[in-house]
Amino acid sequence: MNMLLPFLALWPIGAAVACYIIGRVSKTARDWAVRACLALEFAAAVLALGQAAQGLDWNLPGFCGLGMHLMLDGFRAVYVLVAGFMWLMTGIFSGDYFASHYRNRNRYYFFTLLTMGGTVGMFLSANLYTAFIFFEIMSMASYAWVAHDEKSAAMRAAQTYLAVAVICGMVTLMGLFLLYAKIGTLEISEIYRAAQVVSNKAELYCIGGLIAFGFAAKAGAFPMHIWLPKAHPVAPAPASALLSGILTKTGVFGILVISCEIFAQDAAWGNAVVLIGEITMFLGALLALFSVDLKRTLACSSMSQIGFILVGVGCRCLLGEHGALAGYGTVMHMLNHSLIKLTLFQCAGAVYMRLHKLDLNEIRGFGRKKPVLHIAFLLGALGIMGVPLFNGYISKSLLHEGILEYIAIAPQGMWGVYKAAEWVFLISGGMTAAYMTKLYICLFVEKNEDKAEQKRFDDMPAFGWKTNVALLGSAVLLPAMGLLPQYTLQKAAEMSLSFLHLHAPEHAIAYFSMENLQGAAISLCIGAVLYFGVVRTLLMKKKRYVNRWPEKLDLENGVYRPLLEKVLPGALGLLAQVGDGLFEFVLRKVLKPISYFVTRAADEAADGAAVLLMDTVFKSPKQEHVPIVGSRLSYAFGSFLNGAAALLNRTVRRSKPIETDFVALFAAWRDTMSDTTRRITRSVSFGLLLLCLCMYVIFAYLLSR
Repeated sequence: MNMLLPFLALWPIGAAVACYIIGRVSKTARDWAVRACLALEFAAAVLALGQAAQGLDWNLPGFCGLGMHLMLDGFRAVYVLVAGFMWLMTGIFSGDYFASHYRNRNRYYFFTLLTMGGTVGMFLSANLYTAFIFFEIMSMASYAWVAHDEKSAAMRAAQTYLAVAVICGMVTLMGLFLLYAKIGTLEISEIYRAAQVVSNKAELYCIGGLIAFGFAAKAGAFPMHIWLPKAHPVAPAPASALLSGILTKTGVFGILVISCEIFAQDAAWGNAVVLIGEITMFLGALLALFSVDLKRTLACSSMSQIGFILVGVGCRCLLGEHGALAGYGTVMHMLNHSLIKLTLFQCAGAVYMRLHKLDLNEIRGFGRKKPVLHIAFLLGALGIMGVPLFNGYISKSLLHEGILEYIAIAPQGMWGVYKAAEWVFLISGGMTAAYMTKLYICLFVEKNEDKAEQKRFDDMPAFGWKTNVALLGSAVLLPAMGLLPQYTLQKAAEMSLSFLHLHAPEHAIAYFSMENLQGAAISLCIGAVLYFGVVRTLLMKKKRYVNRWPEKLDLENGVYRPLLEKVLPGALGLLAQVGDGLFEFVLRKVLKPISYFVTRAADEAADGAAVLLMDTVFKSPKQEHVPIVGSRLSYAFGSFLNGAAALLNRTVRRSKPIETDFVALFAAWRDTMSDTTRRITRSVSFGLLLLCLCMYVIFAYLLSR
């Protein structure tokens, strides 16, 4: 049964190659092969969920030096199941989505399966080295999603996505090297114990910050969120659902490992994570409120929901092993956000599939007579808004309770800070309600300004069975989890207790208590005020949605790109000039004199040794002096040319005879070349000798450690 783990991680990678080959022969066969592969992966994930209580472990010690180590526990099993379900639903939906207007489908399916293998392997990783390997596979493979259209906007967004992935990945790798050097292990199960004996907390903060930086960027947290609002609108909708719903959770997985293993009860780390979460939560909601693009709004919403999750992670660190409500809320909101965004992005894909447009003014009224789309979008919207009886309400209520728990025990001076954090939480929830209301009314209540266009929308045929299965299959889970949290969300949270190092709550959770209902009501009331007071007034002009977000506030174009394209090259150029000057000074004043004297001494010693050997060991018999210098070949060739020159001088060159002595010329050339070759050989030999000495010194140093 342990072989189930490598199968879950590596089967999609092998299937990617097989399906690509099939696709070169038959597109229809490829589509069915992809669905079959995804169904088999989902079945294996269901089987893994049944084995979670027993725990599975698989280790390949010799892989890449540090080995590949996979394990299965409750939390990992739950998220592998979520990944399998999401890929299966998007695989079904892709059949209709790509049928009419997309090309390079073979490439898309290849990288989709490859990304799935990296994602599942990331969740099953038992050490951070294995996690990093699968994390990079996932990041590089998913680049093809963003660049799929190959248009200018897609390529620019893909460039941003790749830059963030590479830079942040290298920062994380640096942190992993430092962590291994500091505590001697990257095994997740050993990190907690090893980190406790480290006395210098400043070093751990630095190492943890480096590792978390790359994971936070993949999660879409501030300030490395810049890829998320730009990648989702240009990627195919099934890919957007996976980017938002599941790939961002790999980043959260990494942050959870660092927070629960190294900084399990560290107030400073918890405060930092809460601060980043609050900024991400509020800024994402604000960007979504201003957006007039359907998929961009959902992308910014994903950024905001990641902020909610990070607030839960931070509160878990602040409350320690007794912060079960914050931990439960974190896991629940991860699951809820994954499934909600699966539903909503597929709804956006259904709109784009028919209209090839995403601007709210152009798609207004599209869903008025489309019941399946209407039901799916409404269930997703109510879920993410946190309306009671829907799944989003359950997780947001527990996250809110986590903040209230810490407010009750906060040290002097922190009470006001976290009371303000609570209001940022509630206001961000209100903005979520406002922008989702805007999307819902735009698509399903308002009519298009162009009556002919509205009639065309209404007369469009119903969606195919693949789209209906994907939309309804994803959406029906949302109210089910909200109505029966004890049998769905709570079970998943209980399975995650060991991963989060938490104790179970001391009392039953009252999901529909007056306090929780009051928190939800405050957010929904704030949402109503923002919708009617901001969206319908400030963000609309002549009944058209307008984007009033200042372009100068674009963090990528206003800060990061100028920094990389102008400031950084100038700084590096200045540094290079300083370095060149320093190098030239060292070369001329230090190395060149040393090199001159060493080379001169080596030449003199070599010449002296050669003369001594020629006069003793290799002494040759005396010969008549030949008044030529050089070899016999050069003498013969030079004599031939001298004869030819004499003949020409007696015939056609009488007025301008040739006076060159070719024998002497070739002899001089040969002697010069011989001397040059000898000196080059001596110099190279001297350099190799110094290199060998340096290598010996390095090896001696390493062996002495």
